[in-house]
Amino acid sequence: MSALAEVLASHVREGELWEPIDEKRIRCFACGHRCPIFEGQPGVCKVRFNQGGKLYVPWGYVAGLHNDPIEKKPFFHVLPGSLALSFGMLGCDLHCSYCQNWVTSQALRDPRARAPITEISPARLVECALRAGSQVVVSTYNEPLITAEWAVAVFREAKQAGLLTGFVSNGNATPEVLSYLKPYLDLYKVDLKSFDDRHYRELGGRLQPILDSIRLIHQMGFWLEVVTLVVPGFNDSDQELTQIAEFLAGISPDIPWHVTAFHRDYKMLEPDDTPPETLRRAATLGRQAGLRYVYAGNLPGRTGNLEDTLCPGCGETLVARYGYRILRCKIGADGRCPRCSREIPGRWTAVRQTSPA
Repeated sequence: MSALAEVLASHVREGELWEPIDEKRIRCFACGHRCPIFEGQPGVCKVRFNQGGKLYVPWGYVAGLHNDPIEKKPFFHVLPGSLALSFGMLGCDLHCSYCQNWVTSQALRDPRARAPITEISPARLVECALRAGSQVVVSTYNEPLITAEWAVAVFREAKQAGLLTGFVSNGNATPEVLSYLKPYLDLYKVDLKSFDDRHYRELGGRLQPILDSIRLIHQMGFWLEVVTLVVPGFNDSDQELTQIAEFLAGISPDIPWHVTAFHRDYKMLEPDDTPPETLRRAATLGRQAGLRYVYAGNLPGRTGNLEDTLCPGCGETLVARYGYRILRCKIGADGRCPRCSREIPGRWTAVRQTSPA
């Protein structure tokens, strides 16, 4: 066992998202893999494992903790200009070759992924959020579904303190984990990486569980925003981008869709970085498919007004952005356009802030 594996094995607790299969195996349903796990073995994620016929899961630490603009997650229809305390653990159920958080997500899978951990309690983490002036607490940096029990412990504290809570996730969920999260989770950002099952299998997953989860996340009333990292030669064809947009519009034309720029990272060093004209093309296809809110990100000032939130009724610029900065915000706590009074979907009302003792 590696040194990191030994450290992580001591930061666990019995999980809740599992069931017995037989005398030798248990089933985890934190993610769409639904791993059948033998005694002494981990699941695909490498951080949830069977010990003595019980599932043990990550607990009591963070491998990343930062106070970020909410726009960085990205959530564009949630409290513009607010701060989100972002925390993450280690591990992922996918192995994307272009992962930009691979140092944390690929721990125990890639020996180069070395991220130190810091012990912390849920109460202490929420205290950090309040002292930093955050209005949102977000589980990110690794795949939060595989550390869902820890996220719920943190979110219980956050909700009691009057904070919003969010996931930044690959969306490879199950109905069971979404039901488990529902009382404590407000916001859900899904990375819809492709509309080609073959491509998803290259990344370590399958397309259908992600599509099913997106439908269910919306149906259950989480605030949903979807991101597609547009990778040249991988998912940037008109056909595939249109398929993604039509799928989302078929659920709701009010789902914000972010098309963001790839840059060479981790193991994917061959394609060129995504040019701004590709993001503009993707945004045009999204609007043609019926989506009302399509954003082009990662290239501040290079995609025209595609960073801004416009009223689909009268065209008024409601939120003007440059990167993660809010230049102007006209939408009020009532979530309506000040010019035509059209309701703009999102979470615009500031929640009650509780000061630490």
